[in-house]
Amino acid sequence: MTDTLRERLAQSVRRLIDVTIRSEADEAAVAHALALVDQTVNLLSTRLMPGSFGVRTDSDGRTVVAGNVAIGLHNPIAPPLVVQQDTEGGVHADVHLGAGYEGPPGHVHGGMCALILDHVLGATAHQPNKPAYTGTITVRYLRPTRLGALRAEARVERIDGSKTYATGHLSNVDGVTVEAEGVFITPREHLGLGEPEPLSDTTR
Repeated sequence: MTDTLRERLAQSVRRLIDVTIRSEADEAAVAHALALVDQTVNLLSTRLMPGSFGVRTDSDGRTVVAGNVAIGLHNPIAPPLVVQQDTEGGVHADVHLGAGYEGPPGHVHGGMCALILDHVLGATAHQPNKPAYTGTITVRYLRPTRLGALRAEARVERIDGSKTYATGHLSNVDGVTVEAEGVFITPREHLGLGEPEPLSDTTR
């Protein structure tokens, strides 16, 4: 099966999640849909990988993280984020969050805002063959974030050895709604510095 077909499947399931939440179809239609979903689960369960997708490489040696909750193209609960590099060295990601990401009525769940910012800030430190992991992150909620079109932006404040200090924010048509700052750690073995540096309990 091609990656494109799996990505189309994930896109369809994303739409299914959205319409499942918002549907006001009658009981007969819901019962029919339930039977079809159960049938689909049975079809897709005929062959399953053990555990999660994890990290893989494609035929060109590029890293594939299709199961990632933020960017995974095979993961229906990922928005998914597409992180772009800015000309000035920062990064940004435009995303539309619908009903599946609701916390307070009509607004994005704060945990989802934090997830997006964690990933986008981390993208400033992450380089090919030099992964970076969250050491600490602080999130400040300035105002509720309405569901809909959002932009996440981040940039590097400074680099100190294996640690990258980054700041960023989430915004919509109302302006900035959430700010964040964090420290992202590249393990010493990926910096050519020998033994791995112990990470704090909060690093993941």
